[in-house]
Amino acid sequence: MYIDSHAHLDGPRFDPDRAEVIARARAAGVSTILAIGIGEGPGTLDCAVKLAAQYPFIYATTGIHPHEAAKATDADFAQLEELARAPKVIACGEIGLDYYYDHSPRDIQKNVFIHQMEIARATKLPIIIHCRASEKVDDNSGDAWDDCLSLIDQHWKPAGLGGILHCFTSTWPHAKRALDMGFLISFAGNITFPKAQQIRDSAKEVPLDRLLIETDCPFLAPIPYRGKRNEPAYVIEVARQLAELKGLTPEEVGAQTTQNFLRFFSLPESTPSI
Repeated sequence: MYIDSHAHLDGPRFDPDRAEVIARARAAGVSTILAIGIGEGPGTLDCAVKLAAQYPFIYATTGIHPHEAAKATDADFAQLEELARAPKVIACGEIGLDYYYDHSPRDIQKNVFIHQMEIARATKLPIIIHCRASEKVDDNSGDAWDDCLSLIDQHWKPAGLGGILHCFTSTWPHAKRALDMGFLISFAGNITFPKAQQIRDSAKEVPLDRLLIETDCPFLAPIPYRGKRNEPAYVIEVARQLAELKGLTPEEVGAQTTQNFLRFFSLPESTPSI
């Protein structure tokens, strides 16, 4: 049994065959999917809530991605707080900082991130973090990981609600800082890429009971599907890579990460059928 802890199932890439994609995931042994509700930004923040209403084994999040931070208005924040109280919404996210693309100015990204942590605290939801660093070696305006973890330490750690660092790509010291603040660390299909040794090195260090697996579909399809549209059924390839790193079987990784997910979100162990 496996759980895809981070999937973007809304949008045009899945419009032609969404039901078939979800059915393939169930057939492959994926018992639960967490649909990430960022949509295309403000105006589509209810996308995962709508999807979760159709399937008993799909849960939802809602949040404004740092890419769209500059578009956020007071009305959007009010909608986020309302959506966060929906029955199957179990986290706020993905939220955080992205210094790789800088689609929104960094000061605005930080302010929107802080505001959403306040909403999550008010609604007693954990947070799902997106953090991507700049690759510019001459960039002296701050590191996304240091900034993100510092903001979490200052504005979120006191809440005691924890969260998930999704699609982790940084180093073990950053993962350790997050673990110490009650976070789980989730790995995606890029852990299988040949040049992703830093990700694999970090994964080796993360305790097994603090790990999650995800696809981040439709992005980051793992080997042997790289270059294709990713989908929840492929999360097994992430489990297979982690199993190799940890000296376990993919089934053991699947069982442990499933247990981690259900425990963290206080969800029942029995999984509804399709």
